[in-house]
Amino acid sequence: MSEFTQNDEQQPARDVTPSEEAVMITPARKHKKELVLEAKTAGFWMRFWAYIIDLLIIFALTSIIVKPIFYVIGTTTDEYTWYAPFTIASAVIFYGYFVLMTKFTGQTVGKMIFGLRVVADNGKKLTWGAVLFREWIGRFISVKTVIFYVLVAVLPNNKGLHDLIADTVVVHEETYLRKEKEEEPVWKSAPSDTTMPTS
Repeated sequence: MSEFTQNDEQQPARDVTPSEEAVMITPARKHKKELVLEAKTAGFWMRFWAYIIDLLIIFALTSIIVKPIFYVIGTTTDEYTWYAPFTIASAVIFYGYFVLMTKFTGQTVGKMIFGLRVVADNGKKLTWGAVLFREWIGRFISVKTVIFYVLVAVLPNNKGLHDLIADTVVVHEETYLRKEKEEEPVWKSAPSDTTMPTS
């Protein structure tokens, strides 16, 4: 026992280098959790009734604006083929309504009534690209294949196909959910380029 103590005392003391200090193990501690407020996503039925109101508004706009113009110029509105002038004009009103309202207000009139809003997944302002993908391309696909609208009822965060395409989600404006957010452990913030000292 005395020899071990003597040999140990004979070793010269040295300072700890910064690289050695960086890899020292931090004492374990419990992860802290904090409560955060997260906007509640809008379910299928809320979005369904908002969409019905929007369709009624679009129908009114078409009847008030498009039909009188076609009547004045003497063009029929009874043709419903995709290339018919009335069909094209109605499509412009339909998609233009959703694109412009969503881009400039984040809401259509139906969503305003039910307190819903379209937001980007990353929390930033909606871009023209995201709005066009959502309200034009995504909505065109959903209109042609109605089953894609039903995805809102089954997918996480109540996302439809057009939400998945544009990385958006529809939320309630004034309704929030409390969720626990786990704090990032200390060891995760350690420098990634640290190397162990060699002997």
